[in-house]
Amino acid sequence: MEAIEQLAAGWIAEHPEWHADFGDAEAAVARDYGDGAVGGNPFLHLSMHLSISEQCSIDQPRGIRQAVELLAARRGDLHAAHHEVMECLGQMLADAQASGRPPDGDAYIAAVQRRATRDAG
Repeated sequence: MEAIEQLAAGWIAEHPEWHADFGDAEAAVARDYGDGAVGGNPFLHLSMHLSISEQCSIDQPRGIRQAVELLAARRGDLHAAHHEVMECLGQMLADAQASGRPPDGDAYIAAVQRRATRDAG
C-alpha cells in the first residue's frame, strides 16, 4: 500500500459506521450525500482527516502541527482532536467562500489554538 492509502485505511478504521460506504463503490456513487444526509458525507469526512494529517506533516499553515498536537494532548485522543479541527477548517473555508477572499490560515490556526486551550465540552 502507498503511504496515503495506509493513512486513509487508518482513518477508515476509526469510522466503522461508514465501512459499508467505503466497501461498496457503486452504492456510494449512487447515494446522495448532500446537505442533511444522515451521518454526513463519509468521503468528505475522510478527505478532511487526510487534509489535516497532511497539513500537520508539513506544518502548513505554519503552526498547525503544534496546535493539533496540543489539542490532541488536551483531549487525549487524536481522532477527537481531528474532529474539532475539522470544524475550524470547515469554518475557514465557509468564511473564505462567503467573503470571496482566500482562506485565512492565521484565523484557522487561532481557532484551533483556542480549542486547544479551553476545556472540552
